[in-house]
Amino acid sequence: MNPDVKKPIFSSYINNTSLFDEVFNTNGAAKNVYQKLFELYGNHSIQDYVQLNNKAKSSFFNQGITFQVYDNKETQEKIFPFDLFPGIIAEDEWEIIERGAIQRSKALNLFLWDIYHDKKIIKDGIVPLDLISSSANYFHQMIGVDPPGGIYNHISGTDIIKHSDGNYYVLEDNIRCPSGVSYVICNRTALKRALFGVFNHYKTHSVTNYAENLLDILESVKPKGVDVPNCVVITPGMYNSAFYEHSYLAKAMGVELVEGRDLFVENDFVYMKTIRGPIKVDVIYRRVDDQFIDPLEFRADSSLGVPGLFAAYIKGNVCLANAPGTGVADDKAIYTYMPKIIKYYLDETPILNNVHTYHCSRPNELKYVLEHIHELVVKPVDEAGGYGISIGNRLSKSEIKVVQEEIKQNPRKYIAQPIMSLSVHPTYIDDSESFEQRHVDLRTFTLLGNKKEFVLKGGLSRVALKKGNLIVNSSQGGGSKDTWVLKK
Repeated sequence: MNPDVKKPIFSSYINNTSLFDEVFNTNGAAKNVYQKLFELYGNHSIQDYVQLNNKAKSSFFNQGITFQVYDNKETQEKIFPFDLFPGIIAEDEWEIIERGAIQRSKALNLFLWDIYHDKKIIKDGIVPLDLISSSANYFHQMIGVDPPGGIYNHISGTDIIKHSDGNYYVLEDNIRCPSGVSYVICNRTALKRALFGVFNHYKTHSVTNYAENLLDILESVKPKGVDVPNCVVITPGMYNSAFYEHSYLAKAMGVELVEGRDLFVENDFVYMKTIRGPIKVDVIYRRVDDQFIDPLEFRADSSLGVPGLFAAYIKGNVCLANAPGTGVADDKAIYTYMPKIIKYYLDETPILNNVHTYHCSRPNELKYVLEHIHELVVKPVDEAGGYGISIGNRLSKSEIKVVQEEIKQNPRKYIAQPIMSLSVHPTYIDDSESFEQRHVDLRTFTLLGNKKEFVLKGGLSRVALKKGNLIVNSSQGGGSKDTWVLKK
């Protein structure tokens, strides 16, 4: 055992002042918003902290709070890594984040309506046609379809970082099936169980109101002629990496969790099989990818979907949240146009800035990327979960050549960004039995409905647990922290 485990928990913390530390100033003093928390945690030793941490892990395990990681050999189920030292966001900072998240969600929704209807943004030369038509997530089947309430992206996840300059930037938008919100709520519950007393010293916004707001949003986009909608959550099943979240949200909303085999379509209406006979379904919160929702319309080999579901949808007899075809808008190539998209539809300046991004389909930018891979992060436009990312300054010369060839073969598939210096946060590391700086980001969750909107006052603070790593996704070995948004 490390002999320092009986010392105060921050006694061996090394503050690298070249990084933006969320908690400590460059002189080593705790920042004002963290001062009381620093004092409260400072009363504990590492040994105390480990005991509390182990209790939290046991709590997660007993509740089944897990996720699955896929590789070429096998699928592994893991407890979601959680650190008990929370991130804090002051009210004035949060106000900027919230307004920026809503702005992006609204602009993306208007963009989706436009590209599936009038295509004005293409006709006006703001976004090129080939960028849309070449996207694997642009569904011609959705052209002219009017989603209930006019909403495509009911649930949006916005990934935000704080750079070394102290400003917030959006890394990417997630509007297909954004995940992680259940861990936000479970992180709060675990922290309250382990260290309830710390909440007596801070006025924080609740995160447990997400499910009721999600249900409210879903009910607001009910099909025409329906008074009291019946909502369900559809899941690929228990072997999906986010199954815990699917079951949690269904239970928290008080609705049924179903698989494709539990539903059927008759006369273009959707029904759920029950022991008391069929029950009509009006709104489906889907956690099944687009291509698998209906074998009659998309992948014929899908056993996860419901035959005839899409026909029921386009006739307005059921609402799907999020709408099929939303993935075209969280294509990372579209991300490069977000400032123009916001200006075009809302006539506003972006509240949250993009990271400067090169799209390799543009000849000049392709040339720059190929010549400067060593100082860039290269990302495939259609991947999620941190898969396929290449961080240039971590690559050998031979690995750089491999990435260059992959880009040349399909430039449309790749974007590149400068290597951003994500802020760091004190995080307990099991191997060293001490607190160390680790890079973090924040995923916010925004809900859009028919004349309704909501942003969860918190979010998923994700931590890159490997030293120096910038990829925070759980599938790549990342963990998480509770996120406190303070009340004034």
